[in-house]
Amino acid sequence: MRIDLAGRTAVVTGSSQGIGLAVATGLAEAGARVVLTGRGRERLDAAADGLRGSVPGADALAVACDLTTERGEEQLYEAVPAVDVLVNNLGVFASRPPLEITDEEWRTYFETNVLSAVRLIRRYLPGMTDRGWGRVLNVASDSAIVIPAEMIHYGMSKTALLAVSRGFAKEAAGTGVTVNSVIAGPTHTGGVEDFVRELVGDDLPWDEAQREFMRRHRPQSLVQRLIEPEEIAHMIVYLSSPQASATTGAAVRVDGGYIDSIVP
Repeated sequence: MRIDLAGRTAVVTGSSQGIGLAVATGLAEAGARVVLTGRGRERLDAAADGLRGSVPGADALAVACDLTTERGEEQLYEAVPAVDVLVNNLGVFASRPPLEITDEEWRTYFETNVLSAVRLIRRYLPGMTDRGWGRVLNVASDSAIVIPAEMIHYGMSKTALLAVSRGFAKEAAGTGVTVNSVIAGPTHTGGVEDFVRELVGDDLPWDEAQREFMRRHRPQSLVQRLIEPEEIAHMIVYLSSPQASATTGAAVRVDGGYIDSIVP
């Protein structure tokens, strides 16, 4: 399958590393102009430079802004007023005993993982519908449907993101714009490596630690390994393409084949 996104502008939030950077790279390989976002200018510029180095001829713009705030959303819009593909990847996660999660932490998870996406959809969706073409992808998580006991605040935010995706898909019905969520399973990033070590300890070699984490904490996974960021990116690039024009309002899974769970 040849995916051609030449002439399209794609914004990927939280894209200085990990899944976001893999998605931005995949979109650039398909010919899109990509906009990377993050709070740290130095790391963001390094990510954009690395992308240009790995994808010859890539058109990559770095916009440093804090998208957990209204001002950050305004800064992004001022820099990039028209977007064809919006990938809401920005998110935070950590483990915490349920009864120790504070009101402030609940609010932080909702504002970062949900409200930041809502603001950008609200900003960019009207332009997409006016032009008769657009793609909105919200990066959710298997934690949305199999809530981990050690991070229910994170699971709550990702469940909410599924509802956000479905609702905005209905708003965009019949316009040529699709809105979908991608349910990502545990993915091999630096932050997840730290998370795995936090739960299983530092004594085991990484390959064994990964397997032990999956066995003890994510036993529903059929692949029984962490997913690589590029595997998430492949799905998002496809859903961003003209070939995915009939897929909207969906929760598409790249979660390692989770069993005993239902997505409405």
